[in-house]
Amino acid sequence: MTTAAIVIFVYFFALFVAGTLLKNNSIVDIGWGIGFVILAWILFFLRLPATLARVSITLLVSLWGLRLFYHILKRNHGKPEDFRYVAFRKAWGKWVVPRAFLQVYMLQGVLMFFIALPFILLEGGQAQVNYLLFALGILVFALGFAFESVGDAQLKNFLSDPANRGKIMNGGLWRFTRHPNYFGEAMLWWGIFMIALGGGAPLYAVIGPVTITLLLLFVSGVPLLEKSMKDKPGYAEYAAKTSIFFPWFPKK
Repeated sequence: MTTAAIVIFVYFFALFVAGTLLKNNSIVDIGWGIGFVILAWILFFLRLPATLARVSITLLVSLWGLRLFYHILKRNHGKPEDFRYVAFRKAWGKWVVPRAFLQVYMLQGVLMFFIALPFILLEGGQAQVNYLLFALGILVFALGFAFESVGDAQLKNFLSDPANRGKIMNGGLWRFTRHPNYFGEAMLWWGIFMIALGGGAPLYAVIGPVTITLLLLFVSGVPLLEKSMKDKPGYAEYAAKTSIFFPWFPKK
């Protein structure tokens, strides 16, 4: 766990330096997914020989992290600093650098540590595999990854069509949940936890998926987006008939 904490600190310190020099703290969003990938591979090579669970989790985290990295990089490329960090910059004034270090970069580092606990706590060497948990974890990850990636793609295609300007996305997966990408994000981390548990990780590794689920439901995911969308024309009607997080059939 100490090694993981050091890797995470060094990584986010490097992002902090880059964000400070560029005067754009949005870089931390771009670096979020790839940070998990770097951590997973460092721990993988430090804990050889590899196990089925560790190989699987390292590859799945890489699939998720690289897709997310590319998605956010493409979305943010050439654009100014995200409005959230602009607001922080104005509110913090002359204290923006130390507060960004603690409240943006180091805070995300702490969150990464807790979310990654399933594979941080998964040791190398030979371990007996619970194949039922392993298979269930793969299925849950696949479901979550599909919701996140397909949901993002559907929203991107919707927003890229000029005919949809001013309209609310309510088709595809967005017909069943207002936040399919956030639901998918939570689900895939529950899948990773199940794989890790099946490979010998302790039960308290559940801190990982619990952290990301609570974060998305009550802190930085759903609440922020709901707040930004609530006054848009048609959103109240959409929200009244569409599940906020867990997918379900629309109300009539």
